[in-house]
This record gives sequence, structure tokens and C-alpha cells, in this order.
Amino acid sequence: MHEPRTTADVPLQVDVIDLCLMTRLHGGLPLSERPFADVGAELGLDEDGVIERLHHLLAQGVLSRFGPLFQIERSGGLFVLAALAVPPERFAEVTELVNRHAEVAHNYRREHALNMWFVVGAESPAAAEVVLAHIEAETGLAVQAFPKEREFHVELRLPLLDGANLRGDAAAVALAARAAQVLPPVGQAAPQPGTPAGQPPADTPATLSDFDRRLISATQSGLPLVPQPFEAVAVLLDTSSAQVRERLGQMLASGLIRRIGAVPNHYRLGFKANGMTVWDVDDAQVDALGAQIGALPGVSHCYRRPRHLPLWPYNLFAMVHGRSRAEAEQQAARIGTLLGSACRSHDILYSSAILKKTGLRLQER
Repeated sequence: MHEPRTTADVPLQVDVIDLCLMTRLHGGLPLSERPFADVGAELGLDEDGVIERLHHLLAQGVLSRFGPLFQIERSGGLFVLAALAVPPERFAEVTELVNRHAEVAHNYRREHALNMWFVVGAESPAAAEVVLAHIEAETGLAVQAFPKEREFHVELRLPLLDGANLRGDAAAVALAARAAQVLPPVGQAAPQPGTPAGQPPADTPATLSDFDRRLISATQSGLPLVPQPFEAVAVLLDTSSAQVRERLGQMLASGLIRRIGAVPNHYRLGFKANGMTVWDVDDAQVDALGAQIGALPGVSHCYRRPRHLPLWPYNLFAMVHGRSRAEAEQQAARIGTLLGSACRSHDILYSSAILKKTGLRLQER
């Protein structure tokens, strides 16, 4: 539907209304006929104004994309984190080899001997293993795979309004309060407007129907930014808006979609210190402690993953984000304090470049 341009060197043009809109749309998009009009009514904006602002935010790279965030593991698929130790003189070559695989959803350069970290998303564990094997064969480098063993938390919620100067602007303060109303406390998942509240995701993976596959393919790169986005998707699929909205609601309720909304680009918003903190935690305590760490403000992702001894002793991963490395290290210090004597060692791998960031791309059969 749409892909943001590369805009790292373009001056940022974002106002308080943009920040409020992104905050509101982090909490989800209503599954209604005219969702942008509904969101605008909540914030005192008109429908065209909401759509125009979203176009502008995407064009600036402030939003990575706008649409559903799919959790393919809910249908038997797999997201697997993997890493390579790439010789500096081969980095550009290996980046091209890795990124040409459509299944590679994200790829980052990190400051470590394992300096390339990427995520493969595939419809089955076997398909993910095939991609990893191809990357190993094509690059001639050993792929270190870190499949998720347990997920404690996934939600990048940036404090966008914390740094905004709202003092003396009563209208801006009121708008910020309305925008934040849909967000739950940190550590809880955001309820999606138009879906059943409090319904836990299904434990049994669902099988994707042909319609599901076509719906995912039509929306995985983003929703069309038009007054009736679900009608536009329905036209592509030769079905009704009601059926599209109903199935998206079911996918949300089952956990196949985490949420539908704005995906902010933390780099463009000033959060340039993004550290993957990794911890060697006592196996008997890691699950209980991982749940506590996942609930900490500032932690966007928290997982238990396998060790690769002797190269990699760490079994707990937690992403932190700060406007500076000092901020990120303060967050890491809080994690370390919580872990206490259960942690034997740790490290912080800062990302120094985004090599690819597209999200899931379901392959045609």
C-alpha cells in the first residue's frame, strides 16, 4: 500500500497535534467504516486533517508504517532472531545477500562481534530454517539463531508527549489527555477499538484460509490512507468492507494481529540510543524475572532465548530506548538492579544502522 522514504537527513517537522495523533493511534484504529473520521472526532480534528497528517508523518519517516502488526506465530509460523559475525570489508555485500530474502523482516547493525542481527518471519518453522540455511550458504558465515523460547512483553510505546512543551497551552493539554485515554498502563496490552475487551489470544494456532492469506498480503505493508480504508481493501479482495472488518477483528481477538495503528520510527523521533540488553540469568529464575522486566517502563521487547555457549552466554533479551546512551544505560541499570544476584553477566548491543525494516511479508503460494 505504501512504503516510507528514507528521510534520515530531512529536518523533522512534527507539532504537538502530530504527537497526540501518533499517541492516540498507537492504541489502535477503530474497525469502523470511516475510522479516521472517528479518531478525528475524538481529537477535535477533521477526517481529511487526520489523513493528511498521517501521509506527512509517513513521508518524513516519522512513522515506519501504518496498519496491522501481524504475529504469524498465532497461525503456526515463526519469527526467529538471528545474528552473523560479518567481516567489516564484507558488510555491504552480506547486507545485500541477507536483505534480498523477503522473509527478512528487520535487519540491524549492532556494536558487537556479532554485528548483524536480523529477524526472519515465515509461515512455518521449517520455512524459517530453510531461509536461515540459504543465508548461511550464500554468505559463507555461521548463522546464530535465537528463536523465542518465551515472550514476556512486546510493545514499543515511546513517551512522545513527555518532552513536548504544553505549559500554558490549555487546548494542547486537553488534546494530549484525550489522545492518551486509549492507552493502558505500561506492561498491559492496548485494547483495540471494536474488538472484545479482555479476551485472551487463542492457545491453538489457527490455520490461515485463502481469504486470510489474501487479506494479510493486502495489508501487511500498511492500510490505504483514504476515508474508507477497509472498503478499499475489500475492493482489492472482491468482498465487502463488513467482511474485512469482521475478519480483522477476529485476528485481533486471536492474537494473529497484535494491533492496527501507527508504527513510530524511534530514530526519527529522537530516540537514537537503542540498546539490546542481554543477560545471563539463572535458569530457575529467568521466567519470573523476565515477566517483571517486561513490565518496566522503557522496555519495548523482552524474551527468553537460547544461549550459544561459549560464544553467547545470555538467555534474557530486553530492548531499551533512550534519547541518549546515558538514558539507555539508566534503564539497563534498573534491569540489573531488579535481576540482582540472579544475573551473572550482561552486555548492551547498540544498534548503529537500520539495514532493513519492512515487517512480515507473506509469500505467495
